[in-house]
Amino acid sequence: MTGAAGMSSEEITAWWIAVIAGFVVVLAVAALLSLLVWFVKIIERRVAGIRDTLQAITGNTASTTLIPQTGDAVDRVLAEGLAHHLFLGRVPLDRSAAVTNGGGR
Repeated sequence: MTGAAGMSSEEITAWWIAVIAGFVVVLAVAALLSLLVWFVKIIERRVAGIRDTLQAITGNTASTTLIPQTGDAVDRVLAEGLAHHLFLGRVPLDRSAAVTNGGGR
């Protein structure tokens, strides 16, 4: 049996199968491209979060040049405290003197 275009029913069926298969392929490609766009947006958000974190780290470490100066100052304070401790350790304390800081109340 031949159709209006002079094709047999098998040829018409083959063409319909090809059209349907092409439509399915187009839908699959559209779905995969949509997934790709979705994944790219997720990656962009996470990269932006990492960028913000790295900028915060940069801000936090901007004053690291003060660390050695602070360490030196702490060493000087500790050395002076040790000198006071050693000095006061040599001074005899009069234990019979009245407490003047309010501790004897």
